[in-house]
Amino acid sequence: MRLGLLQYGVGRPADVAAFGRALEARIEAGRAQADLLVLPEYACVELGAGLVGGDVTDEATELAALVAAAPAIETAMREAARRQRVWLLPGTMPVRAADGRIVNRAPLIAPDGRMAVQEKRAMTRFEAEHWGVSRGADPCVFDTPWGRIGISVCYDVEFPKHVRVQVQAGAWLILAPSCTDTMHGFNRVRIGAAARAMENQCYVAITPTVGVAPWSAALDVNRGHAAVFGPVDRGFPEDGVLARGALDQDEWVFCTLDPARIAAVRADGQVFNHRDWPAHPFIVPPVAEFA
Repeated sequence: MRLGLLQYGVGRPADVAAFGRALEARIEAGRAQADLLVLPEYACVELGAGLVGGDVTDEATELAALVAAAPAIETAMREAARRQRVWLLPGTMPVRAADGRIVNRAPLIAPDGRMAVQEKRAMTRFEAEHWGVSRGADPCVFDTPWGRIGISVCYDVEFPKHVRVQVQAGAWLILAPSCTDTMHGFNRVRIGAAARAMENQCYVAITPTVGVAPWSAALDVNRGHAAVFGPVDRGFPEDGVLARGALDQDEWVFCTLDPARIAAVRADGQVFNHRDWPAHPFIVPPVAEFA
């Protein structure tokens, strides 16, 4: 599989139609070099200012406008994938769930426009305390032409069990689109993704929003770079990094991934992280006594 990761420079589309045209142009720029294209978490939030008719000064107004426009945004995403005939993770978007809560949803769209979704499960403080976004559904996996993959959105990839259950369900690749406004936040995602790749002997790919957008309450500052991590073992780079982009630059980053390499290292690696993950839960440890 040839994977394309877009370090997404935040723009200012005037409306959903403009967002759709810009999205399709970005896809067209990357599709010749990749089988599956991945955009960052909350990329569509750049629409906020256009939807409210001016700079957004508060999170609640921006979020309400985006949630109201979510069906139209989803249609634009599906149409872009269908017209360009690509597998696409077009970032994530805030949507209203059936029970009325707002969740952060990542669609995976097939070239014929069919779609399945993964919701973000672990909320950051900003999402929970300022934006009013709630915990989404448990992890799932997706069947694709290249095998089974998982999506662990941003903060989710910092938690071992979220990725682990996806790997146990057969995922050899985890996509972790992100949106972080500081290098602390970006590095938490980066370190978490690298750790998940090491401990599960799988691939994990990250890609962020980048740039400064003072017209958006939520996307005002965006830091990071795309990267692909693999097992830290024979047959892979010594640091496990298979690809990475330039910090804070709007650009595509591409990487070729082979699931057979994952199978090989799990069968005959220097270590067996995937196999040796504890099969039983740890108990609360006793306090050791000094004698």
